[in-house]
Amino acid sequence: MTPELTYFIKVNIAFVILYGFYRLLFYRDTFFNLRRVTLLSFFLLAFSYPLFNIQDWIKSHDPIVEVIYAYSYILPDITVNAEATEASWTSILQAVGRLIYLTGIIVLLVRFFVQLFSILRIAYTGRRTELNGITIYEPKEAAQPFSFFKLIFISPSQHSEKEIDEILTHEHTHAIQWHSIDVVLCELVTIICWINPFAWLLKREVRLNLEYLADNTVLKSGYDIKTYQYHLLGLANHKAAATIYNSFNVLDLKNRIIMMNKKQSHKVGMMKYFVFLPITALLMLLSNMEAVARIEVIPTESIPEFEVLLPEEAIAQQDTSTVFTMVETPPKFPGGDEKLMQFISQNINYPKDAQEAGVQGRVILSYVVNKDGSVSDIKVARSIHPSLDAEAIRVIKSMPEWTPGKQRGETVRVKYTIPITFSLNVRGEPSVNRLSGEQNLKQPQSPKEPADGVYTVVEVAPKFPGGENGVVKFITENINYPMDAKDAGLQGRVIVAFVVNEDGSLSNISVVRAIHPSLDAEAIRVVKAMPKWTPGEQRGKAVKVRYVLPVTFRL
Repeated sequence: MTPELTYFIKVNIAFVILYGFYRLLFYRDTFFNLRRVTLLSFFLLAFSYPLFNIQDWIKSHDPIVEVIYAYSYILPDITVNAEATEASWTSILQAVGRLIYLTGIIVLLVRFFVQLFSILRIAYTGRRTELNGITIYEPKEAAQPFSFFKLIFISPSQHSEKEIDEILTHEHTHAIQWHSIDVVLCELVTIICWINPFAWLLKREVRLNLEYLADNTVLKSGYDIKTYQYHLLGLANHKAAATIYNSFNVLDLKNRIIMMNKKQSHKVGMMKYFVFLPITALLMLLSNMEAVARIEVIPTESIPEFEVLLPEEAIAQQDTSTVFTMVETPPKFPGGDEKLMQFISQNINYPKDAQEAGVQGRVILSYVVNKDGSVSDIKVARSIHPSLDAEAIRVIKSMPEWTPGKQRGETVRVKYTIPITFSLNVRGEPSVNRLSGEQNLKQPQSPKEPADGVYTVVEVAPKFPGGENGVVKFITENINYPMDAKDAGLQGRVIVAFVVNEDGSLSNISVVRAIHPSLDAEAIRVVKAMPKWTPGEQRGKAVKVRYVLPVTFRL
């Protein structure tokens, strides 16, 4: 699912939730101005809440993390057709859906501009005059009274003097309170989200509330409520010129009359509008939970290596071959995840020998997206059958260049893991190849405390004071190249493992991969000399974490 589609779905889900809360809490009160602000805030919230990132806060709260772990198991895979020569039905349906959606937007935009033109034409062709000190436009053809921004349209010959006073008060309220801004905003929202009926229902509530505001002003001006209501009923069948204006009599008369006769809500009822805050929090929580559920915690074995150079060459630097497993800006296939799925579905073949043998299952591949976007180091992390493995590798090798990943603004190499599932239908024919497109494959699993109390993967990894740069600087400034190893021309990588304890101290320091006793001893000495780290955390608690540090000695 593309980020754009995910954003669109979240916006439309918000309209469903917000409309439900509106009908439950605000529908029948008389706080019209407060309701206007709330309804407009609904639109702002719906379009903005998916953009807020509170993932760090979510991961620091155990009950929410538990829910996320459970949710991660039901995250759906995205499916594509396994046959390379035919477009998948999913892709076809998506293309048809996009076409229908865009067609709807175009039709509604045309309708919007036709109505706008109609209003401007009436203003241009109509006679401009003044009534009771207010500038109005008299249409050539009789039409019901309406206003659009500061333009007020009335046919004086169609109304009595008293009715004109009521109409002017009503429409002047629309004009001076800029109700047309709300109307136009609602029109644009429903054009974008025209497939969502709840967006249209919210638009109707906004329009109706504007009429409540204008009606309330008329009644507060001293006009008789019964006479005013009969006047509204008398205009019920007048023809409308367009729909993007504020009309004297265009919306649900029954509700307007009920609201005019309703007793004013008690001011204590205003407190319920504070429920807008927990609604906002709920939407942000739901928006971020899925993103957190798809994030893999960083394995400690994937940290960058550090080189120890001769004194005259010693500088703090990272090996240019460093491969990251999690970066700030992940690598991206041309066109995004959807195009990646299309590429695999259109290029992969189900090997005949595997079909005949009834072999099916998931091949898991890992590869590195290099700084230039090329793909290398393709490996089978989980094998099923030689021919299926080979076919999966062949397709990955044929990929075009990716947009490389970035860390701290610099292009870096990033390890990417992808599962491809080969499946047969009940007749033993290739049916659907399921591609899970999330980065780095693994969905978070509910963590269990290790028997020895030492974790290898945690939610918050241990950190050296000053981060990665601090580690580089410390090792470079404190390590010495042993003279016997230097004289013997020995070089290579010593891998040191240790445990970062709950208090940040280091213990259980050992060499996992040795080169030479003096080089091994020097690497251990420097690690022992390290200051305390910031400990790793699991579910908000400091825990023991096993850490692996590769140190390369090079002449």
